[in-house]
Amino acid sequence: MTTGRNTRLDAQIAFLNEADKLKSVYRASRLNDDSRFENSAEHSWHVMLYAAVLADQAPAGVSIDRVLRMLLIHDIVEIDAGDNPIHGDVDHAAQEAAELAAADRLFALLPDDQCAEFRALWDEFEAAETADARFAKAIDRLPTPVANMEQGGGTWVEYGVTMDQMDKRVGVPIQRGAPGIWGWLRPRLVAFFDKM
Repeated sequence: MTTGRNTRLDAQIAFLNEADKLKSVYRASRLNDDSRFENSAEHSWHVMLYAAVLADQAPAGVSIDRVLRMLLIHDIVEIDAGDNPIHGDVDHAAQEAAELAAADRLFALLPDDQCAEFRALWDEFEAAETADARFAKAIDRLPTPVANMEQGGGTWVEYGVTMDQMDKRVGVPIQRGAPGIWGWLRPRLVAFFDKM
């Protein structure tokens, strides 16, 4: 006979097994050494490390623990919806619908209380209306430009990215959630794009 405790554990393990699929979702961004494309699980880990290391750049009142939890699950929907590069040609409405459906399916694998908790964090991250979510969004935008500069342009060359696009697609969320980081990054980007 299965107890309620085992049923809960069964659901949690089922979710964790499904989450393992994030390791097989490849992103449009490459590793800093340009050796291969990064997978979404690696990105989630690395962006969490960015948040932990750069916690002193968070505005007052931001809960880094909540930010880390958001970043841990923010891309889990890519298991079903895939990754879409911010500089790519994407049907945003279709992508949003695919991500919402993925969130519905994936978080429903968890026990009800964890489903509600994780989904609320994911929704908060997506809405980017709280200070925690704005900081998480800012940090999420940072690793790819850093990697592309390390690679001598990386995927920016492939997508024909301009500094104007960087200001809009990267600068706006970083400025909104971590202005000190944008103050550091933007001059480096300008210098980089001036040479491209």
